[in-house]
Amino acid sequence: MNSPSPEGLSILFADDEKELQEIARMELPFYGHRVTVCPDGYTAVAALEKDRFDCLIVDLDMPGMNGIQVIERAATLSPATEAIVLTGKRSLETAIAALRFGVIDYLSKPCRFSELNELLSRVAQRRRLKQRTAELQRLERSQSSRHTQIVGESKSMQGIAKLVSRVAPTNSTVLIRGETGCGKELVARSVHEKSLRCDKPFIAINCGALPEHLIESELFGHVKGAFTGADVQRQGLFEAANGGTVFLDEIGELPLAMQAKLLRVLESGDLRRVGDNQITHVDTRVVCATHRDLESMVESGSFREDLLFRINAFEIHVPPLRQRVQDVMDLARYLYLRHHPEHASIESIFSTEAIELLLQHPWPGNVRELANVIEHATILCEYPPIMPEHLPKHLVERRLRRDIKAATSEPVVVPLREAPKSLKELEVLAVQEAVQRHHGNKAAAAEELGISIKTLYNKLNSVEANNKKAA
Repeated sequence: MNSPSPEGLSILFADDEKELQEIARMELPFYGHRVTVCPDGYTAVAALEKDRFDCLIVDLDMPGMNGIQVIERAATLSPATEAIVLTGKRSLETAIAALRFGVIDYLSKPCRFSELNELLSRVAQRRRLKQRTAELQRLERSQSSRHTQIVGESKSMQGIAKLVSRVAPTNSTVLIRGETGCGKELVARSVHEKSLRCDKPFIAINCGALPEHLIESELFGHVKGAFTGADVQRQGLFEAANGGTVFLDEIGELPLAMQAKLLRVLESGDLRRVGDNQITHVDTRVVCATHRDLESMVESGSFREDLLFRINAFEIHVPPLRQRVQDVMDLARYLYLRHHPEHASIESIFSTEAIELLLQHPWPGNVRELANVIEHATILCEYPPIMPEHLPKHLVERRLRRDIKAATSEPVVVPLREAPKSLKELEVLAVQEAVQRHHGNKAAAAEELGISIKTLYNKLNSVEANNKKAA
């Protein structure tokens, strides 16, 4: 006699014979399984539309919708559900039809439920192996892939990392808010990578980058002939990401007409391709991002309130880089190592002077601007440390103007071609400008700069010494 299964399965049992229905209700729970019994194919499909099952056990010869038709619908509605066929006509034709739709096995009627449970035990074993494989793949990705890492030791970024860890394993819709370039897509990718969907596609789309007449086709697909140029049927992003995650960046740019259609997909999982009368069901998680004030847009009538409620199930706010200066160097190192992972063992990738320039820059372009700055530096710097001369000129010029402005009541404009290459040169230039303004009166210049006359002479003497060496 078979003992109860240590790992029960969720089973959908569909058969038109009342006697088998009653036996299934009694026997399958005895083996530790959870069972939903349906008297026909239509009821079974309705159950598949509402719930997910580990295994489908279906009679092949039911009136109305037969077992193969149920299995065909199950392949679309719940691809992970494995199927077992019960039939009184065990033949080659039956086996071929079953295998065509991925049926794992079939039993001839009358069958013993102990035999059926042996098949279910193998189903459970396969599921455990798949889950273990998925876990190992997730572990491998987490160890080898750094492109989704949330970088930063600031309190705000550590808080975001915790929020991502909490929401990622769920199916909740996530809304990520923050300025342009602050790293919203990185957070979205992290949500996907830490979710149970991480082995499925992550597809991102910028809602503001597509022409209005193409958005519906991009999101939901189209059939052949739906519009001029639709020469072939095409999947939309939601279908392409089925089982995974769709990232809708700049959701606030979505036209009102598309907002209504998106809301329907979010609520039911059902979509209709452009030009198609058939409904397609998808299981896709949605993560959205915006830099816009969606509440104000709701008040002005340019964003649907019901859609805002739907996408804002869980909110994450990413602060601008200027509000988390302590993260700048962690990010800079991380971005540099993306270009040169072979330098990971080098402790000092940036010189002290370069660090000062990076920390004092206000970063109006946020992380995106920092990424461009580091890419510029990696092109010019063959090997660490990165020096000020490897950084874009606008960083050096901004620091130069700030220092000179602090030393004089009149701002001094220095052309880019004359921008100094080090902080020491910045100091010397400020001293020389002050002496020039006071017509050679070094005491007055030192007083204006707030330094001693001795320090001023030291600065000037160092210039003379360097000039003599150069000569």
